[in-house]
Amino acid sequence: MTVTACGGAERGGRADVGKGAPTRPAATLDPTRIPGVGDRWQRHIPADSRQVVAVYGDGKDSAKSTVVLYAKQGSTWDRVRSWPAHNGKKGWATDHHEGDDRSPVGVFTLSDAGGVRENPGTKLPYTRSAAFAAPRWWAKSYWHDFDYVIAIDYNRVKGTPPNDPTRPEGEGKGGGIWLHMDHGSGTSACVSLSESAMEYLLRTLDPDRHPVVVMGDRADLKRSR
Repeated sequence: MTVTACGGAERGGRADVGKGAPTRPAATLDPTRIPGVGDRWQRHIPADSRQVVAVYGDGKDSAKSTVVLYAKQGSTWDRVRSWPAHNGKKGWATDHHEGDDRSPVGVFTLSDAGGVRENPGTKLPYTRSAAFAAPRWWAKSYWHDFDYVIAIDYNRVKGTPPNDPTRPEGEGKGGGIWLHMDHGSGTSACVSLSESAMEYLLRTLDPDRHPVVVMGDRADLKRSR
């Protein structure tokens, strides 16, 4: 079974931070919208979603990004936590395909999780299996990448383990794109975070709140159409 499309990213990584979300003058902020996300992607956030993991890429060709968790209270989106992260080593693509080393831009549901390690207390369906382990012929810094993973529902069947190899839109569209643990540099297409960040997300994301990820480089995320 294929582990993932990702080449990973350093265990532990950088420390969690309380900064990183795009900022605008307070007078221009609309609390009913995810900051830094224009109409093009805002309209793709499901009406019943009350948790958004926003991945703000530093640039179209950059492997660095910031992840911000937002939670909806009433009609207002509140910023909960943020962390430094990595994405595809060559940046972002609006038409991702297998092997381009870019993360797909878009809005995707988050429905399944798993990893090598035991369930840390997530409400998401969790599959623990040694099959998630990174190949030992990879550099040692990558070996813990998949201790914890959350599947990004891009070209996959929801309700299956993250490492299910089924690709509904074909192999050429890529797949196996996850949130997973970080090794300190870009991935093949996934988004990677520190161990503590992954544990926090796993314990916080709730399928009853219909979590989604909104991801892309900052410029593309801001587009209105």
